[in-house]
Amino acid sequence: MAERLVFPDAYAAADLLTFAGRAARAGDGAVHLHAAGGTLACTAAPLVRQGLLDATPTVLGLRALPIDPELECDLVVEAVLLQPAADDPRCVQLPEVAIERPLWASAPVPRAGWRPAGALDAARLRERAQWGMSAVAHALPLEPGEQVVQAVRGRVWSEPDDDLGGLPRGVAFAALTLGFVGEDEEAAPVRICGRWTRISLRRGHVLWRGPAHTGMTAVRATGS
Repeated sequence: MAERLVFPDAYAAADLLTFAGRAARAGDGAVHLHAAGGTLACTAAPLVRQGLLDATPTVLGLRALPIDPELECDLVVEAVLLQPAADDPRCVQLPEVAIERPLWASAPVPRAGWRPAGALDAARLRERAQWGMSAVAHALPLEPGEQVVQAVRGRVWSEPDDDLGGLPRGVAFAALTLGFVGEDEEAAPVRICGRWTRISLRRGHVLWRGPAHTGMTAVRATGS
């Protein structure tokens, strides 16, 4: 591949590298890059479900950046392999090859049809994320195996949190981990579309796809 992304200024290029650096330290370390119409949508998954028995919710973080309007791409790369171009601070060098697209990068996130569902305070997101990190740390034994770590993380981050309107605590983790929660006061609008929930902060969006409805549907009358 060995191509580059061209941004209108060095700030946008540095923004992508900052986002990629945060994504590299969480989840599976992959970044989905989709450029079209002068906008680059950068998506990562700080929390990813691993296997049928894993309770960890898959929570996505999305940041949109301005980019060269003539550039189009749709690929997934390892976040750590994105590098600044040596000859132009407005450019980011892509790795030699893309990686296989993970399931979360193939999920059809709705483009329209979102309806308002209240708002969340950014400070509350930060508070619940920090509480969850502390809960994970205190629940782990001295030398936990990978399965134990995954089980504890899955339990803590999948739990519906009353302070977040019943959303899983993992949405707060994603917002904090990817740098979407700043120090300023902010009310983040919450919107829903089908099974999807989107929390929109000034620095980016957090997306969570809820479980499918199970069980029998309500009985409906038919005929006259």
